[in-house]
Amino acid sequence: MGQEILPPSGGDDDNIQPVDLKAALEQRYLAYALSTIMHRALPDVRDGLKPVHRRIVYAMNEMGLRPTSAFRKCAKIVGEVMGNYHPHGDQSIYDALARLAQDFSQRYTLVNGQGNFGNIDGDSPAAMRYTESKMTAVSELLLEGIDQDAVDFRDTYDESNSEPVVLPGAFPNLLANGSSGIAVGMATSIPSHNAHELCDAALHLIKHPDATVEKLVEFVPGPDFPTGGIIIDSRDSIIESYRTGRGGFRVRAKWQTEDLGRGGFQIVITEIPFQVQKSRLIEKIAELLIARKLPLLEDIRDESAEDIRVVLVPKSRSVDPTILMESMFKLTELESRFPLNMNVLSMGRIPKVMALNEVLKEWLDHRREVLQRRSRFRLAAIEKRLEILGGLLIAYLNIDEVIRIIREEDEPKPVMMARWDLTDNQVEAILNMRLRALRKLEEFEIRKEFDELTKEKSEIEALLASDDKQWQTVAWEIGEVKKKFAKATEVGRRRTQFAEAPEADEEAIQQAMIEKEPITVVISEKGWIRALKGHIADTATLTFKEGDGLKMAFPAQTTDKILIVTTGGKAFTLGGDKLPGGRGHGEPLRIMVDMDNDQAVLTAFVHDSSRKQLIVSTAGNGFVVPEAELVANTRKGKQIMNVALPEETQLLVPVSGDHVAVVGENRKLLVFPLAQVPEMSRGKGVRLQRYKDGGISDVRCFAISDGLVWEDSAGRTFTKSKDELAEWLGDRASAGRTVPKGFPRSGKFAG
Repeated sequence: MGQEILPPSGGDDDNIQPVDLKAALEQRYLAYALSTIMHRALPDVRDGLKPVHRRIVYAMNEMGLRPTSAFRKCAKIVGEVMGNYHPHGDQSIYDALARLAQDFSQRYTLVNGQGNFGNIDGDSPAAMRYTESKMTAVSELLLEGIDQDAVDFRDTYDESNSEPVVLPGAFPNLLANGSSGIAVGMATSIPSHNAHELCDAALHLIKHPDATVEKLVEFVPGPDFPTGGIIIDSRDSIIESYRTGRGGFRVRAKWQTEDLGRGGFQIVITEIPFQVQKSRLIEKIAELLIARKLPLLEDIRDESAEDIRVVLVPKSRSVDPTILMESMFKLTELESRFPLNMNVLSMGRIPKVMALNEVLKEWLDHRREVLQRRSRFRLAAIEKRLEILGGLLIAYLNIDEVIRIIREEDEPKPVMMARWDLTDNQVEAILNMRLRALRKLEEFEIRKEFDELTKEKSEIEALLASDDKQWQTVAWEIGEVKKKFAKATEVGRRRTQFAEAPEADEEAIQQAMIEKEPITVVISEKGWIRALKGHIADTATLTFKEGDGLKMAFPAQTTDKILIVTTGGKAFTLGGDKLPGGRGHGEPLRIMVDMDNDQAVLTAFVHDSSRKQLIVSTAGNGFVVPEAELVANTRKGKQIMNVALPEETQLLVPVSGDHVAVVGENRKLLVFPLAQVPEMSRGKGVRLQRYKDGGISDVRCFAISDGLVWEDSAGRTFTKSKDELAEWLGDRASAGRTVPKGFPRSGKFAG
């Protein structure tokens, strides 16, 4: 840090200490980071709650807002939470409370809300003075045993009260409701799951503590989102996500077609992915419609009431609904990815990314600890009561003597304690007994209670002494929760389904996202490209920059892929819809793709995946390449032919027929079978014709049965039949013979 700078003197500088700024910032930021991780953003693995949610649920419990009691204003609840437990803004507390009541945000709501708590369109809840709420059965389960020393308590922020460190958590809340939060340097994102399935997995884990994630996924096949939808991930990827605690799930909207008669149909979406706002989704689709990015779609309507019903109207009856929907999934939030990052507070202290089995195991350990603590609490209460009952029984046996002592002694308490060897508590209970309790019946009741409690005490002691009995009790409790939230019930039924993504033709989907229109692609000598609307037959009217001219022009559609091959042996791909418009001179190709400066455009054409091309270099090397191999998905393009200057790629001709005709610059012609040319996706190629000096002039593929055809400069056509070609027929890499009479001076087959 260099020399320390002391503050200016003057005033009370006794307490001023120079501090290293870096160390001070690190220390303070670390304190902030820890506070965010521990007390705000990450949930506890045991009850699945963050501090704000835990405090809301606990405060509602303290206010007596049970599921069976009346509703109370949310403003009152927020006030209690803020005043007693959570020293933060009222709006943030209310937002958290409202979210706990939203059935489209929480798989199993912790708060039963009355009033407007927002909706799936993203509208906000009404102000807290208008809404009311109380606990749900899930909250009650989370709190079960809170007053029986089930968990530790700590002082609240002002030390005037105490709050639970964690809730007893009889419900598997972390995985059932999920959680998401962003701390400092770490985040968490856990989707919701089905409680019935989680209970099954937990019960299996009790019997088989070493169960693998693969086994547990048989019980918990994947998330179960409040809004339904369809998960399209493979089982392997789901297992991998649960095994590592990191991954994600692709969720799609649920849709079906509705028959409108006469061959017409419409698509109806009934479930959308989790955390997608319906209104924003529809706006986005409408924007794409206006931008003509969804050529198969005519219109979209929102017919939702309580349930979701979004109607998509296709352009025509002939539209394939699967391809339409696949294009929608690619462009919109009808398919979204929910990340999985099971970063939680283990033991309430350590942030840690956990696997599915670890999360369930820690919840089970917590349930067992709660059971032990509740049992010990009950045991202490029983022992206290048995002590008092024992004293009362002694009093009943010696009732006359007791009455005499009370009447005659000034201090009856020590006399009675000495006489029957009683404790202080027992004598207090005897002295506080009412006269009406002296009936014979009362003695019978006390004996009965004494016996029952003695039996219960021995049962609890047996439970605390046996691990097996403890796990049996935990399993029984989980079984009760499973019954309550069984899949047969409305709240427990699985909402999210699983499916494989349908195998749709990628090409067809790409086409479905582009409006199909005719264009004419124009490339200039200096490598400028543009696309004119419509198919233009007369290219003479085209204008170019000074010193530039037409290299090539060809018709295409906006849905086509345009392949461009350079003299350096590279292939590039451009979408017909992405080309610059016909106004002006277009754009240089070098801006659109990474073309080297020493390379020029050799040729360009519309991609046809069923075709093959013969690619040839100036030195006369060549090979056959399937056109599908020429498609490049990046700006960098794809190296097809390996050439080094001064050698270049010179020719690219479509493959047809069964023979190849090669003409050299030395005007020698060679014809050989096409089968002698290898098919490759990349390489230098093989020699087609041998030269002493010079290189190749032209090449053509043809069917020998039809003969070799060429045109001279005057446009006349010549054909040499198979028999007439006999003297030029040979093997690849031969020198060939001088061209026949009438062959064009240019050395090209097309004059």
